[in-house]
Amino acid sequence: MHQAPDPLRLELAATAARLIADSGLDYFGARKKALRQVLGDRAAPRKSIPDNEQIDAALREHLDLFDPGHAQRVVRRRQAAARLMQRLQAFRPYLTGAVWKGIVAEHAPIHLQLFHDNPKDVAMQLLNAGVDFEVSTIPHFRSGAEIEAIGFWFDDAPVLLSLYAHDDLRGALRSGPAGAERGDRAALLERIAQA
Repeated sequence: MHQAPDPLRLELAATAARLIADSGLDYFGARKKALRQVLGDRAAPRKSIPDNEQIDAALREHLDLFDPGHAQRVVRRRQAAARLMQRLQAFRPYLTGAVWKGIVAEHAPIHLQLFHDNPKDVAMQLLNAGVDFEVSTIPHFRSGAEIEAIGFWFDDAPVLLSLYAHDDLRGALRSGPAGAERGDRAALLERIAQA
């Protein structure tokens, strides 16, 4: 038996998607702000809070309706990601996030996860190439512990490199409910060819 969609969940997902597209918020921040905008001080029933896949679906719909440059942006960012992955091949780069999924809001970075045991090697390669970058931290995709991240611009697109140990790659390639969450350069080139 098929259940009718929860209207509150759909509204929250659409609001979060708009915040991601228009303000460049991440999923956590967009979900939190959407809850505040839609419900004010009232608490949302747990079953009505959208997950990332539902926000992805709403974001894709929002971009298809309101962003005529979306399809071309996806192509450009994926091509730039392929070139950058070629340059960083020694660090085992995997593309993840919006560019991998093909739902690229204007602010969405090319997010590459690098699996290499010495983050200093990545920084040295970027310095030697004359890349101006900033170092920060982001949560590990599995444990939530803070890991080092590097941000910069490449081919007029924002880039985020998240730096993982080589062993973190084990188990990272399993698919989730929405399919593979990341892919290497060969998988990206296959997606580019299919577009």
